[in-house]
Amino acid sequence: MATKGIKPIAPVPTANDFLDIVLSKTQRKTPTVIHKNFKISRIRNFYMRKVKFTQESFDEKLGAILSDFPILDNLHPFLSSLLNVLYDKNHYKLALGQLNTARHLIDQVGKDYVRLLKFGDSLYRCKQLKKAALGRMATVMRRQKDPLAYLEQVRQHISRLPTIDPNTRTLLVCGYPNVGKSSFVNKVTRADVDVQPYAFTTKSLFVGHLDYKYLRWQVIDTPGILDHPLEEMNTIEMQSITALAHLRSAILYFMDLSEQCGYTVEAQCKLFHSIKPLFSNKPTLLVINKIDVMRLEQLPPETRMLVDQIISGDGVRVVQASCHTEEGVMDVRNAACDALLAHRVEIKLKGNKLDQVANRIHVSIPKPRDDIKREPFIPEAVLSRRKYDPSDPSRRKLERDIEAEQGGAGVYNIDMRKNWILSDPSWKDDPIPEIMDGKNIADFIDPDIAAKLEALEIEEEKLEAEGFYDSDGSMTDPDDEKEAEEMRTARAYKAESQIKKKMKNRPIIPRTAGLTTLTEMGEKLTKAGIDPSRVLERAQLLAKARGAERKRKRDETDEMELDDHEETQDWMETDGDDEESPRKRQKGADGAVQAASHGKRMPKSNRSTIGMRDKSVRHVQLTDLWR
Repeated sequence: MATKGIKPIAPVPTANDFLDIVLSKTQRKTPTVIHKNFKISRIRNFYMRKVKFTQESFDEKLGAILSDFPILDNLHPFLSSLLNVLYDKNHYKLALGQLNTARHLIDQVGKDYVRLLKFGDSLYRCKQLKKAALGRMATVMRRQKDPLAYLEQVRQHISRLPTIDPNTRTLLVCGYPNVGKSSFVNKVTRADVDVQPYAFTTKSLFVGHLDYKYLRWQVIDTPGILDHPLEEMNTIEMQSITALAHLRSAILYFMDLSEQCGYTVEAQCKLFHSIKPLFSNKPTLLVINKIDVMRLEQLPPETRMLVDQIISGDGVRVVQASCHTEEGVMDVRNAACDALLAHRVEIKLKGNKLDQVANRIHVSIPKPRDDIKREPFIPEAVLSRRKYDPSDPSRRKLERDIEAEQGGAGVYNIDMRKNWILSDPSWKDDPIPEIMDGKNIADFIDPDIAAKLEALEIEEEKLEAEGFYDSDGSMTDPDDEKEAEEMRTARAYKAESQIKKKMKNRPIIPRTAGLTTLTEMGEKLTKAGIDPSRVLERAQLLAKARGAERKRKRDETDEMELDDHEETQDWMETDGDDEESPRKRQKGADGAVQAASHGKRMPKSNRSTIGMRDKSVRHVQLTDLWR
């Protein structure tokens, strides 16, 4: 989980993986077939496309890496300083700078070789230029092996950093190692920081969260700090110094008066004075921990004097607690949260925002109109009412008491109508509720309704007996008849318009129309005043010609079937020698019997004279054809 303000970073591949990703993508996404017989312009475009695609892939991948990693100058001062402590700002910027340089070099290589490919005069030359371009790009990427490996380590470490919001309400726990800082964080938050009986168990910042006064607070557990110059502090201690310097928070400085942490009270007091400049403009609490072993009052006078010097400082408040017995732990939490809330309100009052809002706010303060004192009026019934006492047998019964007497929850059903204020209290129990002016539906029912209903039925029977309802006359109203006629007219007009619309859109000759015979066509033309004689003659000639053509095709089909039948019979006659068995007579295309040849097999028909039945006609037509 990355620190708040730093977005998630995608994994950074190694140099070899980077090359494999880009080159395999080029192979998959670009054409792979080219021939030397293609036009030279097509060959050039083929290899130019590969070089451009490879260069764009490198540029896209490197650009994504550069955009994912945060720019230190654009971060909150706490996050910027923390990344500087953990990863060395100079080394971090140098690695990103080398990748940016490699990106520009690859872009330049791609542009140069695309320019050279425009003048390639053969397939071989273009291919060699492409290989040279991709080789130079690969060489540039192989040189980025170390920056890529370093950035991958940074990415992995950033992903493990806790989520720290520099702008929210924060309690910062600091002090010497092994004084009980992590135990306190575990007690007041939902965090699970490792606690061990040796120094520097906590080697990085840990964050826990708690709720106080309906607000969310974050508690930061910092690694222990030793009392030596800032230049000699290691990375673990510098994380604590960075948090103390840049976070607006309440400082909880923990001390172990029992000296079980391995450091004397004097050393702990010196450390407080050493880092006190980092506490400026921040509420500070001196937390005396492990009071189950040693309390502040039990210290010798010399040591007590050192602690009193800290307490006498401006804005330092002392609180005692024991994380082992949990004595005073909640007092420490409440005191720190209250101090930080008061400090934040004070800062807001001193800021410029109050001046911008104050001119839009008017606070009205009433002024007395005379010197008469007007005391608040309290009715006598209220003053005389006795205070409710559960042990008093004569107390007024509450709804809870009635519920307990009548079976308790789940059995007792509260009467929601017993407190209704009505003119007649008996109305509360009406099965039909009041609807208006204290009356319900039953109040509006006529008491003589039964007698009136019986008289109405007698009158109806009398009318039926007289035949009042047997009249044949129309019972309809003239207005109703007129309206019905208009509706019928509108319906008929609508149907007619729909039919016209269908007729308008349909084809002139419907596709479903049947075939018309020649006789019917002649009759229709005669009725229309047109002489159909020429049309009929032409139609008869065309019909005869089509019939003759169909007959000729039918004869040819029959001859081919006959030939196939005879050939099948020849193959089936296997008894005896072929020379002795006489060949069967065959028919030609004209139907005449042809003599069987005992030598070389002759074709069964002459395709040049197919369709000519008379031989003389054949000769004449063929002679005319060659003339």
